[in-house]
Amino acid sequence: MRRSLTKTQIIRKKDEIDRIFKQGKKITCEGMRLIYLNNGLSFDRIIVIPVRHFGTSVERNKVRRRVKEIFRTWNDRLIEGLSDSGLDIVLVVYPGKVSDFSLLEANMNSLLVRLKRK
Repeated sequence: MRRSLTKTQIIRKKDEIDRIFKQGKKITCEGMRLIYLNNGLSFDRIIVIPVRHFGTSVERNKVRRRVKEIFRTWNDRLIEGLSDSGLDIVLVVYPGKVSDFSLLEANMNSLLVRLKRK
């Protein structure tokens, strides 16, 4: 059983990221901003971007891993049935407000629930 996101579920190309930032719709909560755009695929993709001066590389990579894990475990429950096509999701994380895993999970959960309502 696979316990990580597949390579196709992670956005990597700069032009795709730029397109999402320019054309995407935004949802914000304390410490995070979620930007989403339909991608025309049958699955959702995500990228996690901590802002500059987030902390050390260890802290940035730790928050990336945690958000990807939350997305992976909640993907089936919260994002399923949002639209016929998949979504590209950019999650921008700000320092200080998401230091604890449970707080990070609660904030991301609220963002995904708000996304599901739209």
